[in-house]
Amino acid sequence: MAAAGEVRELTVDLGERSYPIYIGSGLHAKSGEYFKRLGLPAGSPLLLVTDASVKGLYADNIKESLQEAGYQVTVSVVPSGESSKSLAQLDALVADALTGGLDRKSTVVALGGGVVGDLAGFLAAVYMRGVRFVQMPTTILAHDSSVGGKTAVNHSLAKNIIGAFHQPEAVLYDLDALVSLPAREVRSGLSEVIKHGLIWDASFVDWCESNAERLLALEPDALGYALYEGCKVKSIVVSRDERENDLRAILNLGHTIGHALEAAAGYGELLHGEAIAIGMVGSARLAARFGYGEEIANRTEAIFRKFGLPVRIPAHLDAAEIMKAMQHDKKFSEGSMVFVVPTSIGSVEIRRDVSAAWVREIVDGLTEEA
Repeated sequence: MAAAGEVRELTVDLGERSYPIYIGSGLHAKSGEYFKRLGLPAGSPLLLVTDASVKGLYADNIKESLQEAGYQVTVSVVPSGESSKSLAQLDALVADALTGGLDRKSTVVALGGGVVGDLAGFLAAVYMRGVRFVQMPTTILAHDSSVGGKTAVNHSLAKNIIGAFHQPEAVLYDLDALVSLPAREVRSGLSEVIKHGLIWDASFVDWCESNAERLLALEPDALGYALYEGCKVKSIVVSRDERENDLRAILNLGHTIGHALEAAAGYGELLHGEAIAIGMVGSARLAARFGYGEEIANRTEAIFRKFGLPVRIPAHLDAAEIMKAMQHDKKFSEGSMVFVVPTSIGSVEIRRDVSAAWVREIVDGLTEEA
């Protein structure tokens, strides 16, 4: 554990594209200092992208710090929610960037949760064929999406299907921004924290389970440690496989079913972490089909129940629609279903031989009775 008030630091090792992750309290007020340390040029304007719910909480403080450091800042506000990850919203941001005078040396700043991070990151990837950007996540869930350079917007038929790999210059994670999160958002975010333990580190899963109450209460030291450990797993995996050619796919544990649930329900009914929790229970049930034992599914389900996360598919969702949505997922490859399947708590494998009939049986088995 770090000392109270200490800033934890990690490095995503990608050679010339390596970048730091800073996790601690009070980082927003020091934004200008960190941007200078990163060598971001003050001579070119910045575009700070945030959403309507976050702007009033943190944008002014960050803008003031950046302006005191000599940066010219334009703030662009997008509607809150998954619907902002669209080509129409991207077009609006490009207009803001042009009006704000952004050039090839400018920086886009993503202040918000995963939606803002994905959208602003994709803007940075395509504006003038790529400009710098900085991730400043304000949700627990974004500890996953803010690290690794995957940026995207959605299509009506599939989530994150229009995107690019574009690494940030840094991730500045101010723990003070998490205290305003609703309890449901906290639980949703912790789902992805637990995921990193389930794929990589059984001892971290044990720690999360033992410290559930502290994490749900947003105790700073426990939360800072959990986010550090989650980001550490993500940074190790990304450093070894930047563009998801092989190993990085393990980060998709629970996402094949989870993304399909989000699509079938209409984006917004299930929070991302809620859908992924259900998906991870489904993947754990698949493990038993491959001979790894039912105890994996039992333990996985018990952990998510302890954090107050859903482990069943809502009764009104249609299994056929869920299966159809999976076929649009990027992990549906050449007609066969690809799943990340746990082999034990803390270890997974990528299976490309998953029977669609098995998946349908698991979806049916996870669905609540009407």
